[in-house]
Amino acid sequence: MTLSFAPAAIETWPLSRLQPYAKNAKAHGPDQVAKIAASMAEFGWTVPCLVAEDGELIAGHGRVLAATQLGLTEAPVIVLGHLTESV
Repeated sequence: MTLSFAPAAIETWPLSRLQPYAKNAKAHGPDQVAKIAASMAEFGWTVPCLVAEDGELIAGHGRVLAATQLGLTEAPVIVLGHLTESV
């Protein structure tokens, strides 16, 4: 069995390039986003977002909302190039 693994590089992308995944199962309420923003303000951005090559956000929706709330314009991302659309 062969597993895909994240690339060796973390890239920095503008938040405007990230598009939320339409089928995202997690909803982040205002209280949760505020807590994420407070954590980011105190500790920094500790976990990059995961994105598809086209900019679709796979993981990190709450972090992007918090970053927007904090007035940030960029996000650290790991690009997952091995994803396919499943029917």
